[in-house]
Amino acid sequence: METVSVNQAKIIIIQGDITRQKTEAIVNAANSSLLGGGGVDGAIHRAGGPAILEECKAYVAKYGRLPTGQAMITTGGNLLAKYVIHTVGPIYSKTKAQAQELRNCYLNSLKLAAEKGLKSIAFPSISTGAYRYPLDEAAPIAIKAVKDFLKEKTSIEEVDFILFNDETYEAYVNAAR
Repeated sequence: METVSVNQAKIIIIQGDITRQKTEAIVNAANSSLLGGGGVDGAIHRAGGPAILEECKAYVAKYGRLPTGQAMITTGGNLLAKYVIHTVGPIYSKTKAQAQELRNCYLNSLKLAAEKGLKSIAFPSISTGAYRYPLDEAAPIAIKAVKDFLKEKTSIEEVDFILFNDETYEAYVNAAR
C-alpha cells in the first residue's frame, strides 16, 4: 500500500478487488453501451446485481450511449459502495486526444462524486485491460488527473486506486512517486 497526500485529501494505492471496496463510490471502466462486459465492468455488474444494469439501461434509453471520457452514476446495488460511477475509457491507438479522454474519465468521475458530496472514491486502472492503453502511459495520466483535481477545494478526502495485479500496482506506485 502506498499513500500520497494532496491538500486535505489522500491518494491510496492498493492491490485488490474493487468490488469489495468500502468507499462511497467505486468507478466502473464501462463500455459505451453500459450493459456490462468483461474485466472490471463484468465483475462490478456481477457483484452489484441487477439494479445497476437497470439504471444503466434507463440512462441509455434516455440519453444514448455514454461517450468516451464522460461519466454517469448509478446505485451500488449489492456492493459495499453506495454508488458506481461509470466512465468510458479510450481504446488505445496512440493519439494525443486519447490522453485527454483518459484524463477526462478521472476528472469527470471525481466531479460527479464531488457534486454528490462524497468523501471517498475508488478507481480501477481505466483502459489498461481490453482497451490496451499501455500502463506506463495510463498510470501517470491517472495520478496527475487526481492530484490536479484534489488541489481544488472538494468534498473528496480519499481517492483509492484498487489495482488487480502486481504489474498494475507497481506502475501506479511508480507514477505516484
